[in-house]
Amino acid sequence: MKHYRKELSFHLPHRRALVNITSEVQKAIEESGIREGLVLINAMHITSSVFINDDESGLHHDWEVWLEGLAPEKPYERYRHNGYEDNADAHLKRTIMGRETVCAITEGKLDFGPWEQIFYYEFDGKRTKRVLVKIIGE
Repeated sequence: MKHYRKELSFHLPHRRALVNITSEVQKAIEESGIREGLVLINAMHITSSVFINDDESGLHHDWEVWLEGLAPEKPYERYRHNGYEDNADAHLKRTIMGRETVCAITEGKLDFGPWEQIFYYEFDGKRTKRVLVKIIGE
C-alpha cells in the first residue's frame, strides 16, 4: 500500500471565510499516483473545519447565518473561554461543522455523487492555518 501526505496552507484576510478546496485535493491525488484508495482531509486547527456539501452561494449564506445564530461571535463576554482570545464562537462553530472528511478514490479521481465538493471553513482567520491531505491506497 502506498501513502502520500500534503499540507494545504491558508491565510485568509477575514475572520470567517469559506474556500472550495476540491481541485486542490484532486491535484494532491494526481501527485500521489494513487488510483484506488482513500483520502483524508482534515483541518489542523481547532477553529476551522473541513466538510463536504454543495457549492451554492445561497447555501453558503445560510451556513453563515445558521452558525452565527447558534454561536454568535459577539458579545465576547458571553463566553467563559474568551479572555486572552476572543474566539470561543469559532471553537463551537468548528464542532458543529466537523474536523475532517474521508473520500473514496476510484480510477485516480474523487468518487463523488452529484454536486459534492470539499470545503475549508475558517472561523478565526487572519493568520496562517493548515489542512492535511493524507492519501492511502494503490
